[in-house]
Amino acid sequence: MLEQFLPFVGLIIFGNIENLILASQGVVQGANPKILGGLSIICVIIWLTIGTVATEVAIQYANYITFIGGLAIVILGVQAIHGAVQNIEKTKRGENNG
Repeated sequence: MLEQFLPFVGLIIFGNIENLILASQGVVQGANPKILGGLSIICVIIWLTIGTVATEVAIQYANYITFIGGLAIVILGVQAIHGAVQNIEKTKRGENNG
């Protein structure tokens, strides 16, 4: 039974990294951690439901899904780093009032 899920192991790893990147972006933007955490839990439940229901259909597209997930993580990572660098530069210039 576990063998049918092996093509999605990379996606599981990518998903965890993506959650960390999104949390980082939320912190950089000054989001409320309780709201951010609640929304994250809701998204995880939705993806768990979709994954449970759609695994049989999606298994044939596992390589494409993993590639798209990896690409999304790269894009989100670049955005997070860019936002963090801008925030650091504002802090150094004394423009950050928060």
